Amino acid sequence: MATSQSSLRALTLGAIGVVYGDIGTSVLYAVKEVFGSGHVPFTTDNVMGILSIFFWTLTVIISLKYVTLVLRADNNGEGGLVAMLALASQSVKDKPRLRRLLLFVGIFGTCLFYGDGVITPAISVLSAVEGLEVVSPTFKKAVIPLTLLILFALFAVQKRGTADIGRFFGPITLVWFAVIAVLGVSHIVHNPEVLWALSPHYALRFMWLNPLTSFIILGAVVLCVTGGEALYADMGHFGKKPIRLAWFSVVMPALTLNYFGQGALLLSNPAAVKNPFFMMSPAWALVPLVGLATLATVIASQALITGAFSVTKQVIQLGYLPRFQVWHTNVKETGQIFMPFVNWGLFVLIVLAVMLFKTSSNLAAAYGIAVTLDMLITTLLTFFVIRYAWRYPLALCVAATAVFFVVDMAFFTSNLIKLSEGGWFPLLIAAGVFTLMLTWKDGRRLLNHKLQADAIDLGSFLDAVFVSPPVRVAGSAVFLTAAPGTVPNALLHNLKHNKVLHEINLFVTVVNHEVPWIGMDKRLSIESLGHDCWQVVVNYGFKNDPDLPKALLNLKGRGCELDPMTTSFFLSRDSVVPTIGSGMAQWREKLFAQMHLNASGAADFLNLPSNAVVELGSKIEI
Repeated sequence: MATSQSSLRALTLGAIGVVYGDIGTSVLYAVKEVFGSGHVPFTTDNVMGILSIFFWTLTVIISLKYVTLVLRADNNGEGGLVAMLALASQSVKDKPRLRRLLLFVGIFGTCLFYGDGVITPAISVLSAVEGLEVVSPTFKKAVIPLTLLILFALFAVQKRGTADIGRFFGPITLVWFAVIAVLGVSHIVHNPEVLWALSPHYALRFMWLNPLTSFIILGAVVLCVTGGEALYADMGHFGKKPIRLAWFSVVMPALTLNYFGQGALLLSNPAAVKNPFFMMSPAWALVPLVGLATLATVIASQALITGAFSVTKQVIQLGYLPRFQVWHTNVKETGQIFMPFVNWGLFVLIVLAVMLFKTSSNLAAAYGIAVTLDMLITTLLTFFVIRYAWRYPLALCVAATAVFFVVDMAFFTSNLIKLSEGGWFPLLIAAGVFTLMLTWKDGRRLLNHKLQADAIDLGSFLDAVFVSPPVRVAGSAVFLTAAPGTVPNALLHNLKHNKVLHEINLFVTVVNHEVPWIGMDKRLSIESLGHDCWQVVVNYGFKNDPDLPKALLNLKGRGCELDPMTTSFFLSRDSVVPTIGSGMAQWREKLFAQMHLNASGAADFLNLPSNAVVELGSKIEI
């Protein structure tokens, strides 16, 4: 029991550091953007109304939607939009049109993550560093250079992994939540009447009296739920109970106290609207608070960067992106990875965002469209999960998701106002990634059709070969093939040029499935082809780490045993030639050909040994 409680405390502390970093730093800019917009006059009723809207937004979207409902929609213990997409698509696999539509919508939702992933670190770090302007206006010129320096340092250390720094995330973020709670209380005691705003009638009264203003400011109010998707995405790392415990015991109370403290400050000093969070602080604590805020935003950004690596790896294994180079940064934790292309691609886009928008207020105008559309897609997929996977009655499914759908739609339509003010930026990023994903998926489909059309049946080929068998050499050969039962080009090249065949030959196909994990007991299927030749299918879930040599060790005791020291791996790398009339626009064909050319090979992605033989294949027209 003591061990269980200790583990729960450790997981809860970890969830505070990783899961709630983004939403924890939203206090830096959310209130400032609502009251700084000029749409809300400084009256007691208005301040009370806005505080009530903040509190009930957190309650409805985070406490009820994500913590209570969405966390229930786990896919074998895993969460996140990719996991939910797989769960939803599998639940309607007998409805192909609906399944294709859900995949289309879900993949676009995943692309929105990248748009959000560019804005969030930029606005978080920039808003923290802007606290220096409260210390002294002379620091204003240093804000952007210092922000870029901090971001560069953050991305530069990613290749070292997060194992060493990760253990400090929870304690530092816990200190952050404690500090923001104390700051809030220090101002609430001077205006305790702000606590009456916990009642929903203040929010309803404000919206009733100011319907247009309420609609407009929703685009800024949504900033208070920054990072809400992380609750679901990180479920597999921490579990439901620690995430829920962290939210209700630490995070939500601290956020509520700080928001209400900022409201109390604005009631007594409306001039504080230029930066209410930092102006809550006494002068002696301002510089340390800026330092702590910067550290908190760096931790929040770290969690998002790590999430980008994880999501990209999952999308690759679902077949929507080419293989990127993957570095494993921890020999014990297989989930800790580093992707150089993703890392520096994100950095370049974040730098572009900082240079383009220059202030956290301008970035706030760009934030919201991507995240609210993502929230809307999550609600939509949740409906199909509880309706078709859990098979609940239709009326109950509608009742469970309709309120959230209406709320998400209200926030999304409000944020559409920001489209011309910067909202186009994350949407443009999402659209670009979406185009790449669809092009890769369609291109691979066309390529596989072409390969299948030209494929030679493996069984018939081996029968013909062994009529007059070639010289057999010692050792084992593993030939990778895209589809079971077909002759890999690498085998044809080996026979043509070397005129030999190994003693043991394995024809291996790797299949990725729309489930998070596939255990080692279901990893392999094997079929004897005679003459010490074997057809092997290796199965992976989208969260498994592909390691082909390790997987093939499980052949021991199944009639085919490999000695790692005498096993050679062969794979061919074909080049793609775009043609007219394949079914894709010509520019997409050229894009796919370039992506295929630049993709990392299976040798890297499947963790093959460095001596794996990569044969140059033929040119394939699509």
